[in-house]
Amino acid sequence: MADYDFPDDLLELERSAWAAIQAGALTVDQAQAVQDGITAYSKAAGLDRYTVEMALKQTVRHAKETP
Repeated sequence: MADYDFPDDLLELERSAWAAIQAGALTVDQAQAVQDGITAYSKAAGLDRYTVEMALKQTVRHAKETP
């Protein structure tokens, strides 16, 4: 998967949503905020929204832990 330079606010939205998903507490507003951020980023960068979404999820949900 290509490397993306996601803005900190988009990364934080996805981290927060992922934590909420794991806790069973994701709200519609949270999910919509992430989708809006993904759409804005992908449009600004001229990238496919779906590809951006998958890369963001990969970045947040499978981040490599440093020792």
